[in-house]
Amino acid sequence: MRALVKTISMSALLVVSGCSTNNDNAHTTATTIVPPPVRQQLRVTTRPGSKLPAKPDQRDPQFNSQNPLLVFNLPSGKIFRADEEVVIDFSLANAKLKGDGGDYRVRYIVDDEEMQWIDRWEDVVLTGWTPGKHTIRLELVGPDSWPVDGNVAVRELTITK
Repeated sequence: MRALVKTISMSALLVVSGCSTNNDNAHTTATTIVPPPVRQQLRVTTRPGSKLPAKPDQRDPQFNSQNPLLVFNLPSGKIFRADEEVVIDFSLANAKLKGDGGDYRVRYIVDDEEMQWIDRWEDVVLTGWTPGKHTIRLELVGPDSWPVDGNVAVRELTITK
């Protein structure tokens, strides 16, 4: 019994001595400032685009030549330098944009950021890219404010220094 009391007293003493210290840095927190990643600020300009009608893939069994069609004229996987322009160039068939007297709009989204709208058939030029992989999503939006079936295109691109 005496050995048990002595063991309990020693462990209590160890716990108490472990909690009290004379070291001023025993409870100091080190803080490291880490700057946030560089946020991409794209500059958007427009220029007249060529109004060439979209050429659909006639081999598609779902193809109906009367339906609206959007074709994104940018190959997926393309590599650009950081100082180069990326042009959102597209073709339309059976659809007229609002700014041109129609009922349709084109919506584009870069890297899941805020959506932007194109209401005239013109090229949208994007500059100010940060190096890395990026995506551009282009959608033809109908008069009901919903994307037209089969008219959503996603392109991946890589920006190098």
